[in-house]
Amino acid sequence: MSAIIRGKIFVLRDNIDTDQVIPAHYLNLVPTIPEEYEKLGSYALCGLPHDTYPSRFVSGGQTKTPYAIVVAGRNFGCGSSREHAPIALSAAGCEAVVAEGFARIFFRNCVATGELYPVESTVRLCDTLRTGDEVELDLDANTLRVIGNGKVIALKPLGDARPVIDAGGIFEYARCTGMLKS
Repeated sequence: MSAIIRGKIFVLRDNIDTDQVIPAHYLNLVPTIPEEYEKLGSYALCGLPHDTYPSRFVSGGQTKTPYAIVVAGRNFGCGSSREHAPIALSAAGCEAVVAEGFARIFFRNCVATGELYPVESTVRLCDTLRTGDEVELDLDANTLRVIGNGKVIALKPLGDARPVIDAGGIFEYARCTGMLKS
């Protein structure tokens, strides 16, 4: 995975729960089946209330999002423990979520699946950035640069989680490091 992710952002507020990321009635989709993995992407963030989020993360009839990064407030990924949440975002084409804070289980599911980088911001971004802004996320420098104005925001390092996500998840990491035989 490249250390730099550049693209448009989709901005969310606080307490985005896993039912909003991927509603429970889509959990019967099996991510290891390619067609169902793609379908999961088409439903990413479809549980958001339309009155609060009139722009959709994935347009109707599409399977991919134009947004490479989700920017959110506090407690992103709260609610039910479902690994489908980071998988659905990744299947849609999202590579990272930059949030003020994450629910512990969502963060762990990102690491375990290796599907998505959960990066914590040192400041509140969802009040100043707008959906559609273009940014550059540098995972090595732990920064987020807003392309339009050049502003650079410090991010918390992923630490020991980074190589696990880079490898593609906990099982791939274990294989790569010799903890599991191939």
